[in-house]
Amino acid sequence: MDVKDFIKLTSTYTVARMLERDDFSKRYTEHNPITIQEFLYPLLQGYDSVAMQADVELGGTDQKFNLLMGRELQKHFGKKPQIVLTLPLLEGLDGIKKMSKSLGNYIAIEENPISMFGKIMSISDKLMWRYFELLSFSKSLGDIEKMKKLAENNQLNPRDAKIELALEIVERFHSKKEAEKANEDFELRFKKNELPENIQEITLKVPSSGLLVSNILKEAGLLSSTSEAHRLVAQGGIKIDGVKVEDIKNLIKPGTQHIYQVGKRKFAKIKLIAQ
Repeated sequence: MDVKDFIKLTSTYTVARMLERDDFSKRYTEHNPITIQEFLYPLLQGYDSVAMQADVELGGTDQKFNLLMGRELQKHFGKKPQIVLTLPLLEGLDGIKKMSKSLGNYIAIEENPISMFGKIMSISDKLMWRYFELLSFSKSLGDIEKMKKLAENNQLNPRDAKIELALEIVERFHSKKEAEKANEDFELRFKKNELPENIQEITLKVPSSGLLVSNILKEAGLLSSTSEAHRLVAQGGIKIDGVKVEDIKNLIKPGTQHIYQVGKRKFAKIKLIAQ
């Protein structure tokens, strides 16, 4: 596509139609800026469907506007409009924003079994049911509803259900043996009085770029200084979700929630939100 074709493409859609997109409409109403670049993105994504002569396009529910843009442009160029399939988004560990590496609220499929298991165990009980619905291959929606009712009637400990989910997910990306080993590790570190039943919950406001672990621990009151954090990291005395922190320079981004451990006795569930 040359510049002439690009200009022609921009004439196929109006600003009014662009503002039908929910987030654009909201920002326009609130007098928040919207860049031309943001308008061009769905237009160019939609043109991909024309160039590829797509029959079907799959995407998350947040991509609905862009996917439908592809259908409209296909009609404009005299092609058969594609079928659009949308799937629900999986919330990240914070239970608020969609799972994203850039937000730091994700579980990587190549993550080691112990870390993967620990992250699943760190999610809230409410979010656990959502993960069951979207990630479990072994539980039907009917099975999940039954489990919910059992938990509500105190006939099922949510932690036991969460362990079942963690075992299934870890086995899928590693092996049954590794999943069981991760479970044993979790039992040893967390359930045998190494993790308090009532962990202090703290919410910190941090820059959008994130905050260093040392600063998080200081602001949460788990440590008196960042230099102390550096010393403890070198000694293996700081853990996040049961995994030792090895790089004190790692930034933890807002939108995440983890269990931070300092030494053997200090614990806190810390949620980071953007300033």
